[in-house]
Amino acid sequence: MNLTFCVLVLISGLTLVQSVVETETSAGTQSCCPDLSLFHQELSAVKAKLEAVETKLKETESQVLVLKEKEALKVVFSAGILGDAAIGPFNTPTTLIYTRVITNLGNAYNQNTGIFVAPVRGMYYLSFFYHAGGEHPVHLLLMKNNERILDSSDHKTLNDGADNGGNAAFVELQQGDQVNVQLQPNTHVWGSLYSTTFSGFLLHQV
Repeated sequence: MNLTFCVLVLISGLTLVQSVVETETSAGTQSCCPDLSLFHQELSAVKAKLEAVETKLKETESQVLVLKEKEALKVVFSAGILGDAAIGPFNTPTTLIYTRVITNLGNAYNQNTGIFVAPVRGMYYLSFFYHAGGEHPVHLLLMKNNERILDSSDHKTLNDGADNGGNAAFVELQQGDQVNVQLQPNTHVWGSLYSTTFSGFLLHQV
């Protein structure tokens, strides 16, 4: 049974008793019951204590509810790029669209745009990794609202058949902040389900 409900029942019962006592007192029974005044005072004190307990319980229940709501919010995503071919080079900065969703708890990542939108203010862990051929340079940026947060790059080499790289960071995001991975002009990556990925999760709200 809810503790607040129990306290309310006790207060109601005490209020009824107090009402009866006050009625009898007004009827003149106090003279034949010398301890009635003391009983009335003790009853009032108990009622005041119970009301204080009720207030404290309501505050505690409210705090528990807030904690449960925070605990219930989970944001985790990870996605790769469909296909098995080079992406780029392009003439302009291009957002990579990771179309193969591995997990998207909270539905904060959009597989149609390649953009993750923070659902709440909090501390997030974000990472990206890539596979690429050595015949072209690689340069990827992790962007937050068009601001560079991280980058990872590799130079073109004649004797290097393939490259792998990436980066990761803990980032504080505001609600509505947009995060994406951007391929820089005249560079490329290899589209891969398993090695060219974008991931992140919410550590905690702030």
